[in-house]
Amino acid sequence: MADTAARTKTLETPSGKWSGDENFPVGSWLLPARLRPHVAAYYAIARTTDDIADNPDLSPEEKLRRLDAFEAAVKGETAGGAIPASAERMRESLAATGLGPRHVIDIVAAFKQDATKLRYADWDDLMGYCMLSASPVGRYVLDLHGEDRSTWRASDPLCNALQVLNHLQDCRDDYRALDRVYLPELWLQEAGIGVEALDADRSSDALRSVLDRMLDGVDDLMVQARTLPGVVRNRRLAMETATIVRLADRLSVLLRAGDPLATRVALNRWDFARAGIGGIVGGLLFGR
Repeated sequence: MADTAARTKTLETPSGKWSGDENFPVGSWLLPARLRPHVAAYYAIARTTDDIADNPDLSPEEKLRRLDAFEAAVKGETAGGAIPASAERMRESLAATGLGPRHVIDIVAAFKQDATKLRYADWDDLMGYCMLSASPVGRYVLDLHGEDRSTWRASDPLCNALQVLNHLQDCRDDYRALDRVYLPELWLQEAGIGVEALDADRSSDALRSVLDRMLDGVDDLMVQARTLPGVVRNRRLAMETATIVRLADRLSVLLRAGDPLATRVALNRWDFARAGIGGIVGGLLFGR
């Protein structure tokens, strides 16, 4: 038993982050109480596998080995091997809810990509990554609530917008710690700069133009994303999604005004409170 626990633990490289460190609600009290443990299980495996991909002390090959082990565990292909605790919990959750592992496998695929892919050619290339790293999160929550899959058309843009906002917040840290850059190479080239611009203490005018161009892309995604609270059936989920839409809009405004190289641009408690109140009111108008 101790040996199994030790082998399982060696697969994980916890960063110490948890849901309280995130920009957006993870299984908040707005969601039905019976579903929160399942959302927490999904978040736990996403957090654990993301930590592996972001660990600067692991080689790409070792990251892939560990991520393969998580994927096999969720799919039930461990053949008696050690099962990471978060994978076991996720597998139990999927069995209880009757959902398949697709949305878990997709995010693990995104983190495998993080282990080996350090640059993105253009916006479409970045959106392809977001379709694995972000869209499955919204799809999982919608499926968990029994929502029609037509809601994915609004959920995908919202999740992808949130992912880009997170990339912008962390653009300097990702470059310095991992040599990973999510800003499209084409846009950097058109601005006349390279990725080295991210290693400064503040954004140059050229880099600022690229950051704003990415925020323009977020604005385009949010047009469709803002329709999500109105198309989900569950009233609590309508409140949750309305809150997240407001938080995304607020963070976009902050990133327009702030410089993620000079300081951490983040939401504060008042931002969360105001978005929550607005989300509750908005959700009451839509959900059933």
